Amino acid sequence: MINEPILIMAFNRPDHLQVLINRLREVKPTTIYAAIDGPRTTRSEEREKVESCRALIASIDWECEVKTQFQDENLGCGLGVSTAISWFFTHEERGIILEDDIIPDPSFFPYCSELLDRYETDERVFAISGCNFVPPEFQSHPDQAYRFSQVPHIWGWATWRRSWDQHNLDIAGWRKQLPMSKLWARSGKSLPGAVYWASTFELLARKEVDTWDGQLVLASMVSEQYTVTSNVNLIQNIGFGEEATHTLVDRQELQPISPISMPTADVPVELDRKADSWTRKHHFRATWRGMLDQADRYLRQRRRRNS
Repeated sequence: MINEPILIMAFNRPDHLQVLINRLREVKPTTIYAAIDGPRTTRSEEREKVESCRALIASIDWECEVKTQFQDENLGCGLGVSTAISWFFTHEERGIILEDDIIPDPSFFPYCSELLDRYETDERVFAISGCNFVPPEFQSHPDQAYRFSQVPHIWGWATWRRSWDQHNLDIAGWRKQLPMSKLWARSGKSLPGAVYWASTFELLARKEVDTWDGQLVLASMVSEQYTVTSNVNLIQNIGFGEEATHTLVDRQELQPISPISMPTADVPVELDRKADSWTRKHHFRATWRGMLDQADRYLRQRRRRNS
């Protein structure tokens, strides 16, 4: 049984949530927090899907303490997720966080628990991630169980209250928190990387994009903290498609899912610049060509919203 508290977040995809609950049934966590956003008033069919998700939480049938936060109205991706995580950390000092479309390998859970223990009081470490995009040949030490990254990947992650307390949904004053010299260093001294993150933070500050995870990246950059990232991929994302908020198209980026050997050996708390450089270029597409593509996508999305 897994004793680490787990937050699961869902909305209107009961099929995905059922898969996640089936996986949790295999490892039998003893404490689950379940946060489900409310239906949108503009989608008459959505209430039934939200109710189905709530019913699935009620179907948890192993010995487990279940706490719920069911929203009556829709809060959206940004406020909904950040409200759920803040609720979780009002009750817990640390824990694992899963959205409904993230299905972890069973070894993900002891991996998170071990590293939450190992780095609990280490202020250099911001979070733990089980999500890996980087092929072994582009990692500095693929023989090690994990590395340290500047950016926290949130497809299957864990952290402490001390880290989440740094998160703010409203980042209107981000330039004062992260002046250009600091942004340059945190972006790997890459001009396209600095432009990518500056434009991302600016869009979030202007509330042009409804999300919460870019603000988490900002918090880790401001604090100069790193995220433990497994060198093998421990999660599957089943949420790509038209019902997704942001992940509409699966770009087949994740490495094949694979269990991690436990226990893990200690790794020096040093940034894997080689792996971060690959992630910056290939996952975030923070290149000059990528910047043009990103601008084009943004303009098309904005036209669709205004039409």
